[in-house]
Amino acid sequence: MKKPVILEISQTLLLARLRQSLIAAAGVTFGIAMFITLVSFMTGLNKMLDSLILNRTPHVRLYNAINPSLDQPINRVGEFDNSLNIIRSIKPSDSRVEIYNTIPILKALQSDPRVIAVGPKVAAQVFYNVGVIDLNGTVNGIDVKTEIKSFSFNDYIIRGDAADLDRVTNSIILGKGVADKMMAEIGEVIQITSAKGEQVSLKVVGIFQLGLAAVDDVQSYASLSTTQKLLGKNDSYYTDIQVKLTDISLAPSVAKEFSKIYRVDAEDVQTANAQFESGTKVRNIITYAVSITLLIVAGFGIYNILNMMIYEKMDSIAILKATGFSGSDVKRIFINLSLIIGAIGGSVGLLLGFVFTSLIDQIPFKTAALPAISTYPINYNIIFYFIGITFAMATTYIAGYFPARKASRIDPVVIIRGK
Repeated sequence: MKKPVILEISQTLLLARLRQSLIAAAGVTFGIAMFITLVSFMTGLNKMLDSLILNRTPHVRLYNAINPSLDQPINRVGEFDNSLNIIRSIKPSDSRVEIYNTIPILKALQSDPRVIAVGPKVAAQVFYNVGVIDLNGTVNGIDVKTEIKSFSFNDYIIRGDAADLDRVTNSIILGKGVADKMMAEIGEVIQITSAKGEQVSLKVVGIFQLGLAAVDDVQSYASLSTTQKLLGKNDSYYTDIQVKLTDISLAPSVAKEFSKIYRVDAEDVQTANAQFESGTKVRNIITYAVSITLLIVAGFGIYNILNMMIYEKMDSIAILKATGFSGSDVKRIFINLSLIIGAIGGSVGLLLGFVFTSLIDQIPFKTAALPAISTYPINYNIIFYFIGITFAMATTYIAGYFPARKASRIDPVVIIRGK
């Protein structure tokens, strides 16, 4: 039978039981709308949480780790070559934490096509002097322009201006937790003491808040020159080199390569945040599981409605077969009916899902722990809409297939004789 005729009969059956058809379509609409809303919100939330870490974390970090020396002096004495030397409590070697030959390394990294940003860093262990109390902390000496441009440093400055680190001599941006404990405000001068006991006065030019207490209560930022001066080092002294890549997935392999070439320790972002990434994956799995369950439930609704429609349309099916329609034609009629319901319900569901997510995106979300966030996070990835409509059509097809197959096997003689 010609396809236009089959499609016209499907539309006629759809309109004949319009109320039931609308209920079935509403089930699909609700499932798709909730899928889009839930997955957009949850992945947006995960993206926001990831950005808190990833924006301030280099894709590859080069540094010199403090490791115990396995080659002990006793192993170098010839008379003990044939002896079993057992050394307990092996101490770290006298290797320095600074990176050697930093200037050539920086130039080589900047010329690497896989690298989009290189930021040298100096980490200094200090004590924040609060009256007679000393608070443990870390001052990170940074290349301010690189941090602002490539590591979103300005996004986490809740008061002041990050550029003032370069403009104001002997200045510092305090973590919010540190500033609260010291009751320090912008413009004030604070005292800090280096690990070697040298006390330095620094002017507060800003307050920084990442949203993680472990960072905000300890870390502060200063320019490279200020931190090098604090440690009594020259301008070639760096403890870390932060590298941002064009493709973050290359980080593990690039870290190994750089470690071997430059003879330093290297840590990639995946290794540094493995636990955090595991949490993100679990949240995504839960999100998709709940969303797909909604669509499956909607599919069962369509199945039940089509099943009941077949029982109510036995006479129509018998007449169709008696007038020359084959079993496969009848099957296509009911599958088309199911797909029409899926297409209408899915399309309206996509529209409602977009409306719901747009409304959520406008709801104010202000919290002191996340200063860079002003509204609830939403991920408007087009792939979610493609997944939603594809799953809607697949679910409604499967839901309509089994009732359609049952309809195609109906014997018209039995139905007409029974009447």
